[in-house]
Amino acid sequence: MSNIIGAVLLVAVVGIACLGAQAAATSPGVTDDQILFGQSAVFSGPSQDLGREMRLGIKVAFYEANQAGGVHGRKLQLKTLDDSYETDYAFHATKWLIEKAQVFALIGAVGTPTSRVSSPLAHDAGVPFLAPFTGAEFLRDPALDNVVNLRASYYQETEAMIARLTEDLGVTRVGVFYQDDSFGTNGLEGVRRALERRELEPVGSWHYQRNSGAVRQAVSSIVAANPEAVVMIGAQDPVATAIELARQDIDPVIMTVSFVGGAALAKALGEDGHGVYITQVVPFPRDAGIPVVARYQAALSAYDPQAEPGFVSLEGYLAGRLAIYGLETCGRELSRECFIEALHTSEVIDLGGFRLKYGRGDNQGSDEVFLTVIGEDGEYRQVDVLGEAN
Repeated sequence: MSNIIGAVLLVAVVGIACLGAQAAATSPGVTDDQILFGQSAVFSGPSQDLGREMRLGIKVAFYEANQAGGVHGRKLQLKTLDDSYETDYAFHATKWLIEKAQVFALIGAVGTPTSRVSSPLAHDAGVPFLAPFTGAEFLRDPALDNVVNLRASYYQETEAMIARLTEDLGVTRVGVFYQDDSFGTNGLEGVRRALERRELEPVGSWHYQRNSGAVRQAVSSIVAANPEAVVMIGAQDPVATAIELARQDIDPVIMTVSFVGGAALAKALGEDGHGVYITQVVPFPRDAGIPVVARYQAALSAYDPQAEPGFVSLEGYLAGRLAIYGLETCGRELSRECFIEALHTSEVIDLGGFRLKYGRGDNQGSDEVFLTVIGEDGEYRQVDVLGEAN
């Protein structure tokens, strides 16, 4: 009798929602030889590099798996739609992917405001919402049982910034430049909380509109306040413009979150990029000493020999590897329920030196935040302490 009970428990914990061949045959997005994923992201406009790099990384992971025969005999496909980093487009693109394309899961959404309108659609339809490129706090809600976050949150990124500013440099006068939407205000709140823990508050906060380069008025206010440091919560082009304008008059420590991307910000800044700090949520994309990064580099080169390794495409690749882990765990008899359960209940998911840990009430896998700085040569370097030679 105890053996029977044990077998039942094992099925409940691991097999979980794998409901048999009949369920697999009828699961949306799954056929005998294919599994279809969907991505609504920004592929046009000022932030297009983020969407393109995320898509590249996911495709590299899928290509690598497909070259090896797929996952349990099925090839992985990715259907993408351009939402231009606009909420209306994101809503309709996501709805189409779920209802018309009938994707198995959504992967690699880009941005907080767009995820805010797309994730409820996925939740209501029972569609996995995997590895969005945002650290927004609302996606960490334990009630969102279909959401699987890969990266650290914006609260964790901004906490790391304020810790380094106060402990390494003794900075107390911090201002915030932010995008005036749910992304920017989430980052602003993260800075406020981090400062409050140290009995400080921002000396000022200034904003700009999403998908706009109109930052001159905000920068004038920053210059007038003359803060010791400015935390920037925005997309690459307006952030780059704000840095260039501000540095004409003042020289604060500049720190910005991972959403600005990697190479795109350094390229946009040119010589003005020297000394700008960026928090990252994935390892250094050229550190081949980390097994998963070495694997990413090899797969990227095989898929697109002209592509350069970068933080955003590495995050996309990790998202793809995480999806593959869930598919492999479920086996041939695949369902959405099994996929989500497999990711949420695994003790530790080691993607090759980048470890993720989920659990009941915890849908975020990594808490890692890495500090980088742009050097004089325009290249990123990882640092542990602010003010180290760069």
